[in-house]
Formats: sequence, C-alpha cells, structure tokens
Amino acid sequence: MSDERGIGRRTLLRAGAIGAGAVLLPATGVANAASLVRGGRPVLTHGVQSGDVSTDGALVWTRADRPSRMVVEVSEDPSFRRSRRVRGPLLTPETGGTGKVRVRSLRPGGQFHYRVVAEDLDGRTRSEAVTGTFRTAPVGREDVRFTWSGDVAGQGWGSNPDLGGMPIFRAMAERNPDFFVHSGDTVYADGPLTETVTLPDGRIWRNTVTPEKLKVAETLDEYRGQYAYNMADPLYRAFAAQVPSFVQWDDHEVTNNWYPGEILDSPAYTEKRVDVLAERAFRAFHEWQPIDRARAVDGRVYRSFSWGRHVDVFVVDMRTYKDANTAPRDGRGHVLGERQARWLVDSLARSTATWKIVAADLPVGLTVPDGAGVEGVANGLPGVPGGREHELAGVLRDLARRRVRNVVWLTADVHYTAAHHYSPDRAAVGDFDPFWEFVSGPLHAGGFGPNALDPTFGPEAVFVHAPPAANSSPLDGFQHFGEVEVNGRSGELTVSLRDATGSSLWSTTLQPQRR
Repeated sequence: MSDERGIGRRTLLRAGAIGAGAVLLPATGVANAASLVRGGRPVLTHGVQSGDVSTDGALVWTRADRPSRMVVEVSEDPSFRRSRRVRGPLLTPETGGTGKVRVRSLRPGGQFHYRVVAEDLDGRTRSEAVTGTFRTAPVGREDVRFTWSGDVAGQGWGSNPDLGGMPIFRAMAERNPDFFVHSGDTVYADGPLTETVTLPDGRIWRNTVTPEKLKVAETLDEYRGQYAYNMADPLYRAFAAQVPSFVQWDDHEVTNNWYPGEILDSPAYTEKRVDVLAERAFRAFHEWQPIDRARAVDGRVYRSFSWGRHVDVFVVDMRTYKDANTAPRDGRGHVLGERQARWLVDSLARSTATWKIVAADLPVGLTVPDGAGVEGVANGLPGVPGGREHELAGVLRDLARRRVRNVVWLTADVHYTAAHHYSPDRAAVGDFDPFWEFVSGPLHAGGFGPNALDPTFGPEAVFVHAPPAANSSPLDGFQHFGEVEVNGRSGELTVSLRDATGSSLWSTTLQPQRR
C-alpha cells in the first residue's frame, strides 16, 4: 500500500499544498486559513477512517494538506504505551492527498486504537495525531451488532451547522456497532447545494457549501470534493473514526440512475458520456473510502467478509454490470452480471456462517422507475420474471437447489424504511425459498416513498415508515438506519429499523434454520 508511483522528492516539493478536490471548511472546525499555507507542519484535513476489517487487521485511511508520509500507530492500549508503528504510503497530489494502509497481525476479536500522523518529506516535522478505533473480526460464536443504511447529503439537504452537522451519525455511533455497512449513495455528486432552503412552514434550512457542491461533479477534483464535503461534517467524521465501514456504491456517486454506456441529455453536464464520468467517480470513490481493492473480486466493489461463526456479509455491485434502464422489461436482463451472479451463489453456498447477509445497493421487489424505463430490479409487471428479474430469479433458484438457508437481504436506496417478506406461496414462481429483505434509509437526504411492490417474487410489506410528501427534509423525522444483532449463544438474528434519534420503530427476531 505504500506505492510511491516513482514520484521523486523534488517533484513532490514543487507540487506544494494539495488543494484540488479537498476543500477545507472553516465553519466545521476542520481547519482554518493558516492550514492552507505551505509553511509549517502537515495537517490531516479530514480525520481518519477504517474499513474492510478482517480477523487480523483493518484498512486505515487519512488525507494530508501537502505531500507527506502517512504513519500509523496501533495498540490495544488507548494511551499507546505499547504500540506498533506502521509506515504507510506517500500522500501526494496523485491521490488528492489521500492514502490508506492495511494494519496487520492483530489478534481476532480485539478492540484496537490507532493514531495517524503525516510526516514531512524531510522527516523534521509531523502533523498532530488524529485517533480512531476499530474492532477486529472474531472467530468464534460471539455476539454481533452492526448497522446499515445509505444516502448522504442528497436532494439539497447538506451538512447543517444549526444541527451540528448530520445528526444521524451521532445516533449510530451511540449504538456502538461492531461495523457499518454503507449501502451506497455515499455522496450526491449530482446534487448541488444552496446555502439556504425555505421549508414549507417557513423555517430556513442552512447548508454548509463548498465550490464543488455548487454544481454537478464532472472532473476528478469535483468528484473528490463530494467526499471531502461529507468528511468535513463533524458528526460524520467522528462516526468514521469510531466505527469501521464496509462500503459499496450505487448511482449518485456518479449521476442519478446511471448505467454503463449511457449518454446524458442533461444541460447540467458538459461531459455527456457516463462511462467517462464513472471512471473519474470510481477513482475518487476509492481514494476517499476505506476500501481494500485487493479484496474485491473484480478489483472494484463486490466482495465478502466474515464476522465470527454467525455472520458472513456479501457486498454486491448492482450498478457496474447492469444493462440499460431502457432495456426491454421481458426477456433476460442483467443487474449483477453473469460472473458476479455466479460468485454470489457459489460464495453463499460455501459459507458455513449461521447467517448470510447480502448487502445490496438496490431493492429486490420495489419498483423504481427511471422515466419510461426501470432503474431497479423489479420490472413493475406481474407474472413470470422478466428483464433483470430473470437474473435474480436464477440466483434465488440456485440457492434453493443448493439448500442455502438463512439468507437475509439488506438495502437502502429508496429513502424510507421497510420490512419485506418474500414467499413462493404468493409469487409467480415457486422455485425459491422464503426470505426477508430489510430497507433502511436515508441517512441524511430527502425522504420519499413508499414505492410499489412488484408481485413477481411474492413480497409482503410487513412494516413501512415513509413520509407523506416527497423530498421531506431531515427535520421531518424520516431519516433511518437499520441494525442487526446476532445472539452469540442462540444464533438468533434481530433486525431493528431505527430513526435518526436511534429509537426503534419496528423489530423482528429470526430463528436460524438448519440445512
């Protein structure tokens, strides 16, 4: 992880302070104007994060304001009296000043403290240390608690200084989860912000704004600025330092409802080719998120991880390999792609965990339109599976044939929270096992919904909490996250759908089935 890309010291010094795509926000307390001056010591501008945790370590992330060397200390002692030093990569303009390094050889199931500094290239000065924590994955039958959700700073609702930032991240931190699954729409690169929004009742919503958030993102630096914006929010940044994440992407990391090969007709974009935008967005996504590309099957997003004997999580990518939203709704469509669909079935079948969690960035049975086309999996038509449903039907059929039990689907995307039960007894097809899908979002974006359920796989909406009007503000009480708890002794899995205060709106406990 310490690839210096052949950049010499003189070149780095000539590059000076790293500013593009990483705007510092004085209003949030991240830095002041003095931090932008080339003199003095390096500054870690956007805190620290950890992610893609394993039994023996984690990936640690940071960003500096100038070319420097990332160094991490890790210890089980919060005082760092007994610590291990890990030399990380150079933080250079090549990555917008960001860097990450995997900390290894830690004991399973431990609580670890880490602190990060940036060392000047001359080795004479270093930044102030920024600290964080993570738990390594256990190997036994331990209790597990994790949260999931998606959708951050969307539909015009950004970091609000009157609220201290984005309050739901404080509520999630207070639940003290082992890890967080970010279900996508990690940023809204297509969602410009204004300084104020007048609410229907006359109240004024205030947004912290930066140049990158005043227009849709098109350049690499503009995409970088979307992540810099979120990490400048004090509550988001505090959560990221406390709780490790497993991150996936959806559409708003690039542009709304995008699919490979799309050509935009929006006047907001000068670059109309989505494939060009997606590559820039993908690079910024990996620069700013604590994702270990080496652990992704395709080197991009989809991957799996284990958390003890009870939980395996399979993070899928329903964006990169999907067909056009305008494709016919019948016939054979793609949302995972053949290779990923095969990987998912084989990996689920090999799993010996009590529970197999599929972290999906699109819901299974909710109809999500895109103009005259279809954005999601469901085609909105009754009867046998068609379009993208056909591929998913194959996945469900193979899981039933191979007797894979205790599969639970988690997602966000539709900006409300719900519990859906799918059963072949209600479906147009009968060759799959019943399963649950839990939806929870948004974290900090406009509230919408509920969407119509497509009957193909026999869904039943057991619980729904959605706003009465579209694009409700975060002040209206329809921001959500979900929580999963697994009892280490019994293996029971409890799902709670929570609001922005952390209060449980609904919960259910599932008993594990044996093969």
